[in-house]
Amino acid sequence: MDLANRRGIITGAGQGIGQALALEFAAQGAHLLLVGRTAATLERTAALVQRAGGTAEILVQDLSAKDAVDEVVAAIGSWDAVDLLVNNAGNVRAGRLELSSEEEIRSMIDLNLTAPLLLTRALLPKLRESAGARGSIVLNISSGIALVGMPFYAVYAATKAGLARFGESLRRELHGTGVHVATVYPGATDTAMMSTQNAGADQGWERRTLDGVITDLMAGLAAGKHEINTAPESRREMQRLNVEDPMAVDASMVPGLEKLEASVRDHRSM
Repeated sequence: MDLANRRGIITGAGQGIGQALALEFAAQGAHLLLVGRTAATLERTAALVQRAGGTAEILVQDLSAKDAVDEVVAAIGSWDAVDLLVNNAGNVRAGRLELSSEEEIRSMIDLNLTAPLLLTRALLPKLRESAGARGSIVLNISSGIALVGMPFYAVYAATKAGLARFGESLRRELHGTGVHVATVYPGATDTAMMSTQNAGADQGWERRTLDGVITDLMAGLAAGKHEINTAPESRREMQRLNVEDPMAVDASMVPGLEKLEASVRDHRSM
């Protein structure tokens, strides 16, 4: 796919994968609307975008708020084209399901799943209209947890698996319209979102650098892939086993459950 000179929206653009993607598209001449909840981080990303060769506007917005989608649509109302949407914003709260509050559960569902569905729905007419010969892009950032549900991440796994199946269904629904729907499955990535998570490679949480993940992601997108898996090879072995013999994955995890719970109990980004 031709990724140059895109005009689009990146959610969760203040840090991590969202910020890194903004800089990648900026280096290819993009004009971006950067959406997130914190003005200071968005302003920092906007400055980096300009330095990288792109241009940016910012919108400080909690995408789980009632009128958030309307605010995004209004912000790009004067644009003549929108051919990129990156659904990246998300949050996580690890722990046993029965210890999770209703507020935490709803927060993950609202931001990780409901928000990208509603935002994509609102922007689809513009994305189709702007597709032209090279196509528009909807890029959904799911998670490796969508492929292997991990204990103590039941709600987060549900939202990321839901986002992945949303992308798969939408891809088929939009066949022939010029809108390319791609889903990315990052494994554990060394970003601020993982700073409160202490599980190591010996517990199935081998981390990749952000640069490595983004390199693979952009290469997959440029190649026109619809499913982009950036997990390390060790994790992909577990993903394959989870398809072939999921009970074997269960058995492999049981001895380490207590240690894993202690390692992830403070993992939160909300």
